[in-house]
Amino acid sequence: MRDVWGRALRACGYLLLALGAGMLTLLVLPFTLVVALTIPVSGVGLFVFPRWLRLVARWADWNRGRAARLLRVEVPELSLPAEQSVLALLRRPAMLRLLLWTPVFALVSMVFGLLGLLGPGMMLNPAQMLMWWAFPPDLQPMQFGLPIDGWGIALGVAAVQLVAGTVITVWVVPPAARLHARLCVRLLAPSERERREELATRVDELQRTRAGVVDAHGAELRRIERDLHDGTQARLVAIAMQLGVAKEAVADPTVAALLEQAHTGTEEAMSELRDVIRGIYPPILADRGLPGALAALAGRTTLPVRLDVTDPGTLPVAVETAAYYAVTESVTNAVRHSGADSVTVRLSREGMTGAEGKQGDLLALTVTDDGRGGVDETAGSGIQGLRRRVAALDGRVSVHSPEGGPTVIGVELPCGS
Repeated sequence: MRDVWGRALRACGYLLLALGAGMLTLLVLPFTLVVALTIPVSGVGLFVFPRWLRLVARWADWNRGRAARLLRVEVPELSLPAEQSVLALLRRPAMLRLLLWTPVFALVSMVFGLLGLLGPGMMLNPAQMLMWWAFPPDLQPMQFGLPIDGWGIALGVAAVQLVAGTVITVWVVPPAARLHARLCVRLLAPSERERREELATRVDELQRTRAGVVDAHGAELRRIERDLHDGTQARLVAIAMQLGVAKEAVADPTVAALLEQAHTGTEEAMSELRDVIRGIYPPILADRGLPGALAALAGRTTLPVRLDVTDPGTLPVAVETAAYYAVTESVTNAVRHSGADSVTVRLSREGMTGAEGKQGDLLALTVTDDGRGGVDETAGSGIQGLRRRVAALDGRVSVHSPEGGPTVIGVELPCGS
């Protein structure tokens, strides 16, 4: 029962506030017309009208937010363009919905608001009926055309009003409030076509910003690699040489042993640093490009590696790095785990058509080995790491490895923005 009355009171409060909002919205209509007429008369409206429409849009968003909270749903804000021109605003479907919403909301809110006022009013009115004896004879209260001049009729009318008010408040007002809220949300909701267009716009914007972030990230990786290679690694080489010279020049065996340990530790640090640098951005990519780096990889692999590589042109740094590591990981897995006799690497840059019919391009590569197959991605083969690296660039990885082979690993990486 407490929940029932709680919903009823919330619905009454919503409709009473809607009554006030409707009356205020009714005043918006003539003021909007006056502001619009200033455009041809004085030209001031070119400056005032767009700002007035934005103010009305914020008012509509506030009312739609109230409706959404009552319905417990999420609704997007009314989307308006950043331009300040009148034509840019009026061409927007959202603005047309706003202009339709204003008169409809004003009328419906006042009708439904009066319903929200009627129920509680009928529940409170019996107090006046029961005070009939306090009124002067010439000011006796009337109800349903009957004068209230005795306890019998006063109690009867009070009971009828209390029951009717309770019925209206508990069983009529909440559905009416929800109906009003759904109408408010529906009038301002974008159409399915608008949703698709807005989603496509957001996807394009995300792709552009993501491409910029990826390019900036790739450039930062190249800078870090260059700083480590030219700075830190060069310093370590110089220190190792100095320790080697000092070790040969010292006669004390204890000092010589300490220098030998320091020299060995420095060489180990250089080896680890070279691994870190290769993990950040392989220097061979900067020196020879992706085709050259793959040729060098094929040359130092113990298995025969056949390359079918076309020149991919200029690639984003992150894409180039991911492609190189994809081939490196796949070839390494083939050498260590497949028992293959040969590996084939194919790489090309291809065109593609997106969901909205927009053209793009992607870097497609496949690594095929003639080994035993049966790749298990959960057994530490490195495929999971490859998937994560490629997925970070919105790419795709496919693995086809039946028992008995062959194993074919395909990677597609978008290259366009």
